Amino acid sequence: MSAAALNKLSGASLQEVLKRSQLPPEALERIAGLGTIEAVFAALAQAGFGIEATRVLAHALPKREAVWWACMCAAHTAPPDLPEADRKVRELAESWVRQQSMETARAAMDEAKRTGFQSPEAWAGVGAFWSGDSLAPPDSPAVPPPPHLTGVAVAGAVALASVRLDAARQPRRLAMFLQSAQDIAAGGPGRLPAEES
Repeated sequence: MSAAALNKLSGASLQEVLKRSQLPPEALERIAGLGTIEAVFAALAQAGFGIEATRVLAHALPKREAVWWACMCAAHTAPPDLPEADRKVRELAESWVRQQSMETARAAMDEAKRTGFQSPEAWAGVGAFWSGDSLAPPDSPAVPPPPHLTGVAVAGAVALASVRLDAARQPRRLAMFLQSAQDIAAGGPGRLPAEES
Protein backbone atom coordinates (compact mmCIF):
# COMPACT_ATOMS: atom_id res chain seq x y z
CA MET A 1 0.00 0.00 0.00
CA SER A 2 1.49 3.35 -1.00
CA ALA A 3 1.99 6.28 1.33
CA ALA A 4 -0.58 8.23 -0.70
CA ALA A 5 -3.17 5.53 -0.04
CA LEU A 6 -2.71 5.86 3.72
CA ASN A 7 -4.28 9.32 3.63
CA LYS A 8 -5.48 9.34 7.26
CA LEU A 9 -1.85 9.32 8.39
CA SER A 10 -0.93 12.34 6.28
CA GLY A 11 -1.78 14.88 8.98
CA ALA A 12 0.55 13.34 11.57
CA SER A 13 4.07 14.63 12.16
CA LEU A 14 6.56 11.75 12.10
CA GLN A 15 8.77 13.52 14.63
CA GLU A 16 5.87 14.03 17.05
CA VAL A 17 4.60 10.47 16.57
CA LEU A 18 8.03 9.03 17.35
CA LYS A 19 8.35 11.23 20.43
CA ARG A 20 4.97 10.08 21.71
CA SER A 21 5.59 6.41 20.86
CA GLN A 22 8.58 6.17 23.21
CA LEU A 23 10.36 3.52 21.18
CA PRO A 24 13.33 1.67 22.73
CA PRO A 25 16.80 2.41 21.33
CA GLU A 26 17.00 -0.87 19.40
CA ALA A 27 13.74 -0.03 17.58
CA LEU A 28 14.93 3.52 16.86
CA GLU A 29 18.07 2.06 15.29
CA ARG A 30 15.93 0.03 12.86
CA ILE A 31 14.09 3.13 11.62
CA ALA A 32 16.97 5.60 11.51
CA GLY A 33 16.74 7.72 8.38
CA LEU A 34 13.20 6.71 7.44
CA GLY A 35 11.04 9.65 6.51
CA THR A 36 7.42 8.46 6.56
CA ILE A 37 5.12 6.90 9.10
CA GLU A 38 4.34 4.09 6.65
CA ALA A 39 8.03 3.28 6.24
CA VAL A 40 8.56 3.39 10.01
CA PHE A 41 5.79 1.00 11.00
CA ALA A 42 6.58 -1.34 8.11
CA ALA A 43 10.26 -1.49 9.12
CA LEU A 44 9.37 -2.06 12.76
CA ALA A 45 6.93 -4.85 11.93
CA GLN A 46 9.41 -6.54 9.58
CA ALA A 47 12.13 -6.41 12.26
CA GLY A 48 9.89 -8.07 14.86
CA PHE A 49 8.93 -4.90 16.72
CA GLY A 50 5.18 -5.50 16.39
CA ILE A 51 4.13 -3.76 19.60
CA GLU A 52 6.29 -0.77 18.72
CA ALA A 53 4.70 -0.63 15.26
CA THR A 54 1.24 -0.58 16.84
CA ARG A 55 2.32 2.24 19.16
CA VAL A 56 3.42 4.29 16.17
CA LEU A 57 0.03 3.77 14.50
CA ALA A 58 -1.88 4.48 17.73
CA HIS A 59 -0.26 7.91 17.83
CA ALA A 60 -0.34 8.53 14.06
CA LEU A 61 -3.99 7.80 13.32
CA PRO A 62 -6.51 10.59 13.93
CA LYS A 63 -8.20 10.17 17.32
CA ARG A 64 -11.53 8.94 15.97
CA GLU A 65 -9.89 6.33 13.75
CA ALA A 66 -7.50 5.29 16.51
CA VAL A 67 -10.34 4.60 18.93
CA TRP A 68 -12.18 2.63 16.23
CA TRP A 69 -9.02 0.58 15.68
CA ALA A 70 -8.82 -0.18 19.41
CA CYS A 71 -12.43 -1.38 19.26
CA MET A 72 -11.73 -3.62 16.25
CA CYS A 73 -8.71 -5.22 17.94
CA ALA A 74 -10.66 -5.75 21.16
CA ALA A 75 -13.59 -7.29 19.30
CA HIS A 76 -11.25 -9.66 17.44
CA THR A 77 -9.93 -11.32 20.60
CA ALA A 78 -13.06 -10.97 22.76
CA PRO A 79 -14.02 -14.32 24.26
CA PRO A 80 -17.61 -15.56 23.95
CA ASP A 81 -18.07 -15.01 27.69
CA LEU A 82 -16.87 -11.39 27.61
CA PRO A 83 -18.17 -9.65 30.76
CA GLU A 84 -21.15 -7.37 30.19
CA ALA A 85 -19.28 -4.27 31.39
CA ASP A 86 -16.55 -4.85 28.80
CA ARG A 87 -19.08 -5.35 26.03
CA LYS A 88 -20.88 -2.18 27.08
CA VAL A 89 -17.75 -0.03 27.20
CA ARG A 90 -16.73 -1.16 23.70
CA GLU A 91 -20.21 -0.34 22.41
CA LEU A 92 -19.95 3.12 23.99
CA ALA A 93 -16.52 3.67 22.42
CA GLU A 94 -17.90 2.61 19.03
CA SER A 95 -20.86 4.98 19.53
CA TRP A 96 -18.42 7.79 20.29
CA VAL A 97 -16.62 7.08 17.00
CA ARG A 98 -19.90 7.43 15.11
CA GLN A 99 -20.88 10.66 16.85
CA GLN A 100 -18.27 12.36 19.02
CA SER A 101 -20.32 13.61 21.97
CA MET A 102 -18.84 14.33 25.38
CA GLU A 103 -21.85 12.60 26.94
CA THR A 104 -20.92 9.34 25.22
CA ALA A 105 -17.21 9.83 25.98
CA ARG A 106 -17.98 10.32 29.69
CA ALA A 107 -20.27 7.27 29.70
CA ALA A 108 -17.46 5.21 28.14
CA MET A 109 -15.04 6.37 30.84
CA ASP A 110 -17.55 5.61 33.60
CA GLU A 111 -18.03 2.10 32.22
CA ALA A 112 -14.26 1.65 31.85
CA LYS A 113 -13.91 2.49 35.55
CA ARG A 114 -16.44 -0.23 36.36
CA THR A 115 -14.29 -2.77 34.52
CA GLY A 116 -11.24 -1.86 36.59
CA PHE A 117 -9.32 -0.85 33.43
CA GLN A 118 -8.27 -4.48 32.91
CA SER A 119 -9.40 -5.10 29.34
CA PRO A 120 -8.79 -3.85 25.80
CA GLU A 121 -12.42 -2.71 25.76
CA ALA A 122 -11.85 -0.53 28.82
CA TRP A 123 -8.86 1.18 27.21
CA ALA A 124 -10.83 1.78 24.00
CA GLY A 125 -13.38 3.57 26.21
CA VAL A 126 -10.63 5.57 27.91
CA GLY A 127 -9.34 6.49 24.46
CA ALA A 128 -12.76 7.88 23.55
CA PHE A 129 -12.87 9.95 26.74
CA TRP A 130 -9.31 11.22 26.31
CA SER A 131 -10.24 12.24 22.74
CA GLY A 132 -13.00 14.52 23.96
CA ASP A 133 -13.04 18.23 24.69
CA SER A 134 -12.47 18.10 28.42
CA LEU A 135 -11.30 15.89 31.26
CA ALA A 136 -13.36 17.92 33.74
CA PRO A 137 -16.85 17.09 34.99
CA PRO A 138 -19.72 18.35 32.81
CA ASP A 139 -20.46 21.53 34.78
CA SER A 140 -16.84 22.57 35.31
CA PRO A 141 -14.55 24.70 33.18
CA ALA A 142 -13.08 22.70 30.32
CA VAL A 143 -9.73 20.99 30.85
CA PRO A 144 -8.55 19.83 27.42
CA PRO A 145 -6.71 16.49 27.50
CA PRO A 146 -3.07 16.49 26.42
CA PRO A 147 -3.01 15.44 22.74
CA HIS A 148 -0.94 12.30 23.26
CA LEU A 149 -3.36 10.61 25.67
CA THR A 150 -5.57 9.04 23.00
CA GLY A 151 -2.57 7.25 21.50
CA VAL A 152 -1.51 6.02 24.95
CA ALA A 153 -4.96 4.51 25.58
CA VAL A 154 -5.24 3.00 22.10
CA ALA A 155 -1.75 1.50 22.29
CA GLY A 156 -2.71 -0.04 25.62
CA ALA A 157 -5.92 -1.48 24.20
CA VAL A 158 -4.11 -3.00 21.22
CA ALA A 159 -1.34 -4.45 23.41
CA LEU A 160 -3.86 -6.03 25.79
CA ALA A 161 -5.89 -7.44 22.89
CA SER A 162 -2.72 -8.95 21.41
CA VAL A 163 -2.06 -11.15 24.45
CA ARG A 164 -5.60 -11.80 25.73
CA LEU A 165 -6.03 -15.40 26.98
CA ASP A 166 -3.14 -16.71 24.84
CA ALA A 167 0.08 -14.70 24.59
CA ALA A 168 1.47 -17.22 22.07
CA ARG A 169 -0.95 -15.77 19.52
CA GLN A 170 0.53 -12.28 19.82
CA PRO A 171 2.68 -12.26 16.64
CA ARG A 172 -0.18 -13.39 14.40
CA ARG A 173 -2.60 -11.01 16.09
CA LEU A 174 -0.25 -8.06 15.75
CA ALA A 175 0.12 -8.76 12.03
CA MET A 176 -3.68 -8.70 11.69
CA PHE A 177 -3.96 -5.57 13.82
CA LEU A 178 -1.44 -3.75 11.62
CA GLN A 179 -3.44 -4.74 8.52
CA SER A 180 -6.58 -3.42 10.20
CA ALA A 181 -4.87 -0.10 10.99
CA GLN A 182 -3.65 0.21 7.40
CA ASP A 183 -7.18 -0.38 6.15
CA ILE A 184 -8.54 2.27 8.51
CA ALA A 185 -5.80 4.70 7.47
CA ALA A 186 -6.84 4.18 3.84
CA GLY A 187 -10.49 4.96 4.68
CA GLY A 188 -11.71 1.38 5.19
CA PRO A 189 -13.53 -0.09 8.20
CA GLY A 190 -10.60 -2.14 9.50
CA ARG A 191 -12.95 -4.89 10.68
CA LEU A 192 -11.45 -8.13 11.87
CA PRO A 193 -13.36 -11.42 12.14
CA ALA A 194 -13.87 -12.88 15.59
CA GLU A 195 -10.88 -15.02 16.44
CA GLU A 196 -11.42 -18.75 16.31
CA SER A 197 -10.69 -20.58 19.58
